[in-house]
Amino acid sequence: MLRSSTVFISLLALGMTACNGSQADSEENSQAVKDLIQKTKDNMILVKGGSFQMGDFGPVDPKANGLPYSFYDDNKVLHKVNLDDFFISSRQVSYSDYDVFTKAVGKTKINTESPSSKYRAPNVPAGVNWHQANDYCHWLAQETDKPFALPTEAQWEYAARDRGKFMPFSTNDGTLKPGVNHSTREDRKQATPANDSLSPSTIASYPPNPLGIYQMGLNGFEWVHDWYSPDYYKNSPENNPTGPKNGEEKIRRGGELAGEDRDLLTVNRRHAKPDLSLENNPVLSNEPSYPNTFRCVVKSDTIKK
Repeated sequence: MLRSSTVFISLLALGMTACNGSQADSEENSQAVKDLIQKTKDNMILVKGGSFQMGDFGPVDPKANGLPYSFYDDNKVLHKVNLDDFFISSRQVSYSDYDVFTKAVGKTKINTESPSSKYRAPNVPAGVNWHQANDYCHWLAQETDKPFALPTEAQWEYAARDRGKFMPFSTNDGTLKPGVNHSTREDRKQATPANDSLSPSTIASYPPNPLGIYQMGLNGFEWVHDWYSPDYYKNSPENNPTGPKNGEEKIRRGGELAGEDRDLLTVNRRHAKPDLSLENNPVLSNEPSYPNTFRCVVKSDTIKK
């Protein structure tokens, strides 16, 4: 009888320990979510609405001598766009941010075993496909009751260009100077365990653009809301365009890491399948997720701290 009582007490103690541990984990994660939401709100930048000429503005920019900045054809139709006020995150979503989200919704951490795992570090942009980026922004919307979403292509370019100014690069002065206002190859090699210049660099490691937004298009591709159409600029509505109603690929703005300077232009339009599958082998041949990053916007006139 004594032995049975001892076993029962031991099992009860183990159960209470497990319960207390589970409760502690839950409280810890709840606090992590609160901290992330506050951090996110603190990092949102108000972008006052206005009008701008969207597209490759080289032909109308005196600094470009009448020549286009970009060699892509799908951004050559300059067109007027009017945007309402919005908030945009000053920083890309980091792996530490994304890990809080996956734990909160009961998903496994991303890129722990894939080829992208070596590009994982707490304060570099999370490498995601479009669906993963979209899910994160929608989760923020649910948690905050604010309309968080991926930026539209027009919002992204307007913010990157300091409210539509003639800024070829989204740096503090519109120029690109590695080591001064943009990451160097060595910066990127040191940012992650990959020791690779193709790696993203540490978030907010160089001065922001004049609006206070860091590394727009300079630290990996950035997903936006819109479906891709090569001729959308010919048919874009003037007020708050949101892209075609449907399509096969989503738009990524910005450029490839360690590419040529012109890959990082604010006017570049890049595109990929939302799940990053490739045309010839959609199951086995996927793009690495690490160069594909994102940030969220809030289509609202206020965010309570």
